[in-house]
Amino acid sequence: MTVNEIEKLFPTEEQIPAEYNLTEPIEQREYLVNGEMRPWARKTQDVWSPIYVQTENGLEQKRIGSYPITEPSDAMEVLESAVKAYDFGRGEWPSMSVSKRIEAVEKFTQKMITKRDEVVKLLMWEIGKSLGDSQKEFDRTVQYIYDTIGALKDIDRTSSRFMIEEGIIGQVRRSPLGVVLCMGPFNYPLNETFTTLIPALIMGNVVCFKPPKHGTLLHYPLLEAFRTSFPAGVINTVYGRGNSVIPQMMESGKIDVLTLIGSSKVADQLKKLHPKVNRLRAILGLDAKNAAIVTQSADLELAVKECMLGSLSFNGQRCTALKIMWVHKSLVDQFNARMAEEIGKLKLGLMWDKGVNITPLPEPNKPAYLKELIDDAKTHGASVINENGGETVKSFVYPALLYPVTKEMKIWHEEQFGPVVPVVPFSNIQQPIDYLLESSHGQQVSIFGKDISQITKLMDVAVNQVSRVNINSQCQRGPDSFPFTGRKDSAEGTLSVTAALRSFSIRTVVATKDTAENKAIINQIVENHESNFLSTKFIF
Repeated sequence: MTVNEIEKLFPTEEQIPAEYNLTEPIEQREYLVNGEMRPWARKTQDVWSPIYVQTENGLEQKRIGSYPITEPSDAMEVLESAVKAYDFGRGEWPSMSVSKRIEAVEKFTQKMITKRDEVVKLLMWEIGKSLGDSQKEFDRTVQYIYDTIGALKDIDRTSSRFMIEEGIIGQVRRSPLGVVLCMGPFNYPLNETFTTLIPALIMGNVVCFKPPKHGTLLHYPLLEAFRTSFPAGVINTVYGRGNSVIPQMMESGKIDVLTLIGSSKVADQLKKLHPKVNRLRAILGLDAKNAAIVTQSADLELAVKECMLGSLSFNGQRCTALKIMWVHKSLVDQFNARMAEEIGKLKLGLMWDKGVNITPLPEPNKPAYLKELIDDAKTHGASVINENGGETVKSFVYPALLYPVTKEMKIWHEEQFGPVVPVVPFSNIQQPIDYLLESSHGQQVSIFGKDISQITKLMDVAVNQVSRVNINSQCQRGPDSFPFTGRKDSAEGTLSVTAALRSFSIRTVVATKDTAENKAIINQIVENHESNFLSTKFIF
């Protein structure tokens, strides 16, 4: 596809389907704090869609709204609201029974479902995600919430009994950690944000939530549902520039849990700001440079299919994307030819176009960065081997297949997070193994082959370098019941439906000596429902 053809993909205002268009910009002039929608009349941030529109003056980027830019003092007020709501664990929410917290989350979810069309439309316009993928993200998030509720019920049922060991009676249950600062990513601004926010809430923590820079407005329709479903101060929103509003919150020492899905450099900086680092728990999803290793025994067509999906789904803007391809020399020419052929079949277009594969990129500087990676690779001997690879028009970047990639190139080390596919030839299996050993990232790897001894050798090395090994399939997060984490600089803490509940809580024991008097005390507390913690109530 040529530059002229790509340029023509952008619509005129009249060509935008009415059912997907935003009739008016969304001017957010309020934010949620201490159970109220606080009016905002000061500085705001314009939100520009990655979509450009054909006008008489040429291509013009479409403005879709604005949101508040708060100051550090505003962020600290939000934090104090959360601290007050938690009240050292004595607040209404952290001391509430598990069944009541579940009821509140279910209430929120029902209200959230009524906002599906609004949120889906904003996902499309803010981050350039296709209609189908936007709908899938919303629906998967709702399902994740219900799965989380089910998992918590299972955990609570298991703990709704007493243990008697060595003359000690005890009950082990899970209790919250405190105030959680939650920051999600732009690529899955709803789903991946909620995979930390919802477990944090349902376990009795209170949350200060900062929406991602790209993907802020789509949370606006949900704020009223949050406000009316949870006690005041339990969920609060922080707006503004992260480097302005977040440092003071961390320096206060009042953040108990930092959850961030984003850059390892940012996570390191934030953790260092906390004055009581041993008190700070971090649940982090960070950088990744997942490799595909295509051995000489691989099924070529299967490897090409999975590597295409793995490297270019949602423009390669996934932490679990395959970001470097190691292909055995005996297959590499065929692999490259087939990849180039399949890339040529991809459909570039707008989010509402049927069957679209490649959509505009939401990060304004990303096209220039990808060009920099491609130019650097060319300087060191690589070529773009697919027709029109790397061609750029505004926010559109045509996928580029780079070969041969070597250690001297930036693309070898840096996470491109976009539609650039680097291919490395190898003749000895030790070469990709050394790459895994030396890499600062350790999320996942995909191994393609039929030779069982070779797969086993790669697998047994990889399981101690990454946290998920995929055999003859792309890297991915799901199913949500599987643990999702990483080694090295790729993650801290573990997320899955059950693991996330554990990550945002701590096991607490109430114990007493096995005497008649103590048993009478425990029985009276339980029978009279005196405590929300000490209980044998069974949640169905």
